[in-house]
Amino acid sequence: MEKRRLPDFEILFGRHPVTEALQNGVPMEKVMLQQGIRGEMEKELRHLCREAGTPLQVVPKERFKRYTKGNHQGVVAFQALIRYQRIEDILPTIYEKSESPLLILLDGVTDVRNFGAIARSAEACGAHALIIPQKNSAQINGEAIKTSAGALNLIPVCREKSLITTIEFLQASGVTVLASDLQAEKPLHELDLSRPVAFVLGAEGEGISPAVAKSADETFIIPQVGRTDSLNVSVANGMMLYEAMRQRMG
Repeated sequence: MEKRRLPDFEILFGRHPVTEALQNGVPMEKVMLQQGIRGEMEKELRHLCREAGTPLQVVPKERFKRYTKGNHQGVVAFQALIRYQRIEDILPTIYEKSESPLLILLDGVTDVRNFGAIARSAEACGAHALIIPQKNSAQINGEAIKTSAGALNLIPVCREKSLITTIEFLQASGVTVLASDLQAEKPLHELDLSRPVAFVLGAEGEGISPAVAKSADETFIIPQVGRTDSLNVSVANGMMLYEAMRQRMG
């Protein structure tokens, strides 16, 4: 199996090395397929990526020159630094331990430092898992792991194809989905956070996407006395989680 190292990720290239790695359960950050490739190999690669929950990108041939000068055969894969999990496997285990789920859904958080800081606070406050979408999410690279102070090696990260479908699954499983909203009337501390809950965090600037916000069960506001109209997403995450931890310990 031929590999080349670029910062943070092991890069695999060639059809057989990539398909063998996927078949053997090697965690992948993403797989890139050259435009125009068709046939059984393309079908198998799409099937393996779908089964593994690994994003597959179709890109021009010229882009592969950034990663390898070898015979890539139109396929390049980036080996992940952590092993991604599925919320459908994590959630039953939490309930089996007679614990009340505390989850974080990240909707479009792409800054690796914010992502790492969120993971650090989540692990410290007893959250059970982070949930991210396959697309439009921060890469879990060396900088993210460093910023997390190693928390990304401790807390499960679930990478899901659709946050909407994931929210529906959580709601059907007894988890209340909560979203911060500057227009909401109920303050954070008046919510019952000892019950099974999942906080939704949106991207810096854009916030939570309308579709995801609409899917939430309740909205709340983090009280402020200053004139700044919003908080950094990782800071807001820490405040939400601390209140949840305080209620659960109390």
